[in-house]
Amino acid sequence: MPRTMELGLNRIFRSRWGVAIVLVVIVFAVIGLGRLFSSGKDDNPVVGGAPPATVASVNPSDDDGDISSEAPPTPSTGPGKAQPEAVAYAFASAWVDKKVSAKTWRDQLLPNSTQKLADELKGVDPASVPADRLVGRPSVAAVNSDLVTAVVTMDSGKLSLRLTAPEGQWLVDAIDWDPA
Repeated sequence: MPRTMELGLNRIFRSRWGVAIVLVVIVFAVIGLGRLFSSGKDDNPVVGGAPPATVASVNPSDDDGDISSEAPPTPSTGPGKAQPEAVAYAFASAWVDKKVSAKTWRDQLLPNSTQKLADELKGVDPASVPADRLVGRPSVAAVNSDLVTAVVTMDSGKLSLRLTAPEGQWLVDAIDWDPA
């Protein structure tokens, strides 16, 4: 290599611009080599030796009628009646009130309960309720126009309520407890 060319390259490699250019060339070379060696291989390699997840696909021609393009159902409430969220909140608030007798506790739940649930609550000791206070507002999901589920977050878990609306009045029909 001629001496003048060698001096010119030394100046380039000693300047900041020269170092930056060399780094850019190296990065592009690494990226190019990576693409060259990975061609034909899976772009999503398995990490940790676990098998790849099963991929589900939907074939539009296999319409079995289960999926509807209609809007989700809207709960139907009679005129002057409480919305399902309000009923769920009132029920959950009474449910965690353990500072009362068993009779008073049940009596507080009755206005928002179906007769079926009221019968199931006979003889229940409020001290057995696994929560002390509500933490959040009910989250309500409509199943159809007269059936909803509500989940109320408590200090020690989640209270799930099933509400029905016979004649437009929402009442809690079933309860379930999911500890935290």
